[in-house]
Amino acid sequence: MLNGKSIIITGANGALGRVVVDTTIEQGASVISMDRVFDRDRDGVRQIVIDLTDAEAIAEALTEIDSIDGLFNIAGGFAMGPAVHETQASEWEVMFAMNVVTARNMCAAVVPKMLTVGRGTIVNVGAMSAREGQGNMGAYCVAKSTVMRLTESLSKELRQLGINVNAVLPSIIDTPINRDDMPDADYSKWVTPGELAEVICFLGSDAARAMHGALVPVVGRS
Repeated sequence: MLNGKSIIITGANGALGRVVVDTTIEQGASVISMDRVFDRDRDGVRQIVIDLTDAEAIAEALTEIDSIDGLFNIAGGFAMGPAVHETQASEWEVMFAMNVVTARNMCAAVVPKMLTVGRGTIVNVGAMSAREGQGNMGAYCVAKSTVMRLTESLSKELRQLGINVNAVLPSIIDTPINRDDMPDADYSKWVTPGELAEVICFLGSDAARAMHGALVPVVGRS
């Protein structure tokens, strides 16, 4: 589905990111992985160790990369918090840096390269829970809602220029950390990283060329 495409994947060392990298390669793409750290090398994958909140570092890292067919913004994070009125400025800033700033910086660096060739796909990661506010999740919900609005705005700017921008909205992803945090949950109802990766790759493929600004729920049976 992604044969011959060059895809950048951020957050590539995380539980979801590693599976997205594997799935993208299985579908025939070449991958450039970006993250703060990598646990292991991957044959045939260029790994860039980088702080994705540093726009200048991203621009420099991508200077010599001319061909980018797709950008999968997997980098992000979640944290429960106190009530909104008790949330500290630092907690708001962390959620925005992880989820919004990383995606914004990558789009700012990659979109001009896509515009020069008149094509490309961007897939962001929102959250089902951020479709409305949730108690003790204010900073996270606001950050992910911003990612969703960013996706829609980019799509309206770029759809006439050959670039598709969409987002997936997962519920709880079946990862080791989520199992540890919720030991009594029914894991069989959660969406697996592999299932989510398949949807991300579909949105990055030519098969999704008619989709613009879609916020796609991927929730398993939860």
